[in-house]
Amino acid sequence: MPDPAADSAAVANLPLAVRDYALGELDAAAVQLARRGGRLHEGVHQARKSLRRARAVLALGDRALGPGMGLVDRELRRLNRGLSTLRDAHALVETLDRLAARSPDPEALRLLRRARRVAASARAEHARRVLVADPGLAGRRALLAVLRAGAAALDWPRLQAEDLQRAVAASRARMERAGARARAEGDDEAWHRWRRRARRLSQQRRALKTAGLKVRAPDLDRRIAERLGVAQDLALLLDHCGRDSPFAPDDRKALRRYGRDQQARARRRIEAALMESGGRGSAASAPSQPMAPKSASTDADRT
Repeated sequence: MPDPAADSAAVANLPLAVRDYALGELDAAAVQLARRGGRLHEGVHQARKSLRRARAVLALGDRALGPGMGLVDRELRRLNRGLSTLRDAHALVETLDRLAARSPDPEALRLLRRARRVAASARAEHARRVLVADPGLAGRRALLAVLRAGAAALDWPRLQAEDLQRAVAASRARMERAGARARAEGDDEAWHRWRRRARRLSQQRRALKTAGLKVRAPDLDRRIAERLGVAQDLALLLDHCGRDSPFAPDDRKALRRYGRDQQARARRRIEAALMESGGRGSAASAPSQPMAPKSASTDADRT
């Protein structure tokens, strides 16, 4: 039988457990930003993930955390965005690796490998410029230490279990609305917003479960989440095929054709997964026929 005393203790400890989770993610981000050499890019990637997880927890607390919450969250967001161009350069290389691994077409494979070499060279040059401006990312790590102290000082004891349940339910509703909008509008930014909402919901559920709270709001279907990731890979590739593209003009055109074709297929697979789940994976009221993808510039991570 459930132990009422243990349950009561878990509820009492919940606010501090949530706080410790958020602070742990900020500590992890600091460790990752200290990586050097060939580990720099993976360190930035992991640091940005930890920063997003910490911000997802702050969003659950929102105004209950006091007037300082907005400032801490804004500055964490600014720090994360400041790392996005460095991360994007690495993400493009990783995306090309994943696409090449899945491609059965020899001609497409040659194109992707050629693009990968160009992207890797651009990544190295971008990292060099960033480190000249901020050696060892020391300035960013110092700012993170200040923001970590600010986050620790927020009014965590005010958090209540039922308020957190309502917050994560609202996050689920925002994710569903974003899914319906993406499927109706068809543009890259709407689809990326859906993925960001799904990612934040998953992060919030994981944080609360780690803190000991049984979360009522369900997560997005795993198959749909994975396919959204594939679609985002292709959106990232297309975003690097514009005027500022590192690729040669002919390759840029070929990559754009390849990306749009594969993106349309990825979105059809998402629709199929939604049909199989009976609409439970996201907003059931969204249209069942996907629109052709529209090209739109998208940040690899706006959160």
